[in-house]
Amino acid sequence: MAVGATTTKILVIGGTGYMGKFIVEASIKAGYPTFALVRESTLSDPNKSSIIHNFNTLGVNIVLGDINDQHSLVKVIKQVDVVISTVSHTRLSDQYKILAAIKKAGNIKRFFPSEFGNDVDQNHGVDEGKVVFDTKAQFRRAIEAEGIPHTYVVANFLTQHFLPTWSQLMDASPLDEVIILGDGNVKCK
Repeated sequence: MAVGATTTKILVIGGTGYMGKFIVEASIKAGYPTFALVRESTLSDPNKSSIIHNFNTLGVNIVLGDINDQHSLVKVIKQVDVVISTVSHTRLSDQYKILAAIKKAGNIKRFFPSEFGNDVDQNHGVDEGKVVFDTKAQFRRAIEAEGIPHTYVVANFLTQHFLPTWSQLMDASPLDEVIILGDGNVKCK
């Protein structure tokens, strides 16, 4: 069990999504009491049933709620110490609702916003990428302005972004293999 796991309670918002399900599972397996905010409609979604079943088997605390319902969001945030957002890139602006609820709850020791990609303060995208980068950068500034303790997790590209050709960037089909040119140790900015 991780140090402090008996006292540190973790909430994952977006926990049944592409990345969230792995974070929820890792958190609970590390020994942390883990909560997953789940919309009621997700419980009856056949595409999510195996994820929900796995969470129940692992002992994840499934909390019904929605980031659009400020009351339920504040209520669950008051029960935890750490909030991890794994909302998709299409819902990044919804994180302002999470930020408002964290501020209102007043008890969060650490917030991890949905980042998990490139460091938006160090990279500059074009077209659709620029919109996502700018949205994330503006949200970072809002977190900092509110004085919320936070950590930005920057892992560079997710493997789902490596596709057979760059022209298929919006195709979210994961690949089994990625070709890395050179020895794979070249640093990039």
